[in-house]
Amino acid sequence: MAVQLFNPFERLTFNDKTCFLSGEEALAGEKLTVFPEWILERFELHDKSFKLLDESIITYRDIKVPCSANTLLTLSKLENEIKDAFTSGYDAVKALNEIRLFQWLAKMVYGMIYYETTVGIRQQAMAGERLSFSQSLLHKFGNFHLMLQSLIRPMAFDGALPWTICIFPVKNEPQTFSYRDEINTLICSLRMNDFGIIACLQDNGANGRYHKEVLDQAAGRELSPIQFEELCGRFFYSAYLFNRLPEYTILPTSETVFIEAMPLRGISNKPLFDDWMEKTYAKVLENFWKPWDIQYFEIIKNPEKAMSFLDTDSSNTAL
Repeated sequence: MAVQLFNPFERLTFNDKTCFLSGEEALAGEKLTVFPEWILERFELHDKSFKLLDESIITYRDIKVPCSANTLLTLSKLENEIKDAFTSGYDAVKALNEIRLFQWLAKMVYGMIYYETTVGIRQQAMAGERLSFSQSLLHKFGNFHLMLQSLIRPMAFDGALPWTICIFPVKNEPQTFSYRDEINTLICSLRMNDFGIIACLQDNGANGRYHKEVLDQAAGRELSPIQFEELCGRFFYSAYLFNRLPEYTILPTSETVFIEAMPLRGISNKPLFDDWMEKTYAKVLENFWKPWDIQYFEIIKNPEKAMSFLDTDSSNTAL
């Protein structure tokens, strides 16, 4: 009998009785915080505000998902592994198994997808309607959730891994914790301790190849926070420009599930990314540079090339 997989997007199975990851019966009266407790405690985030897609405000401690006992046990092992590495710093994070790092990041991003979906279902039900997704999002989220099940099912990724994860040394202040995600494009960034991470969680490595020149420029350098956030702006914008819906060959067997990424070009002759518009990118960058109060008109002073701090040595960058 083939390994059994759970797809909550087939029937929109989002309720308090079903584990968000496995589909098993969830623990009664106990939920899992999407942002791990060790991060909430270390950075005193429990009561800090978090804005949802509908512009409503909740606190970090409120963002929870139903979880089974088996899933909770598996996730606790992952959290201990990640906590040890993240507490140690950049070198330990860089040494992490990439699949384990994907699982941890994907758990948070999918947790946000799950929570936002339950909010949407509840709001639509109050209006007497059913929540609807585009077919492309259902397909993308379904594949993403399937890959996250590598935490609890035997799974093997054949060929190129289905994501881009970049880790950088960053000169952060001690109590820094900065997290962003964009669930429609499945991208997230995280900055803490002495490192920063940018992860495109379902692009088959395309964004890493797209930004090869700037990644080569950043390689071997300790970045200042503003330089790291510039890289985030570049990746978040290119994730928006990425115009393919990745497809995968999925083969469940009695022992494991094999996943192989199919070529992104498919039958289309279009480039993988839509045209880069410097003025649009400058708007994105303005958002990432809000802590430094750098305005759009400064960023796009040269309409052909937005302002950049990556050309500057971080030792000379006080930002």
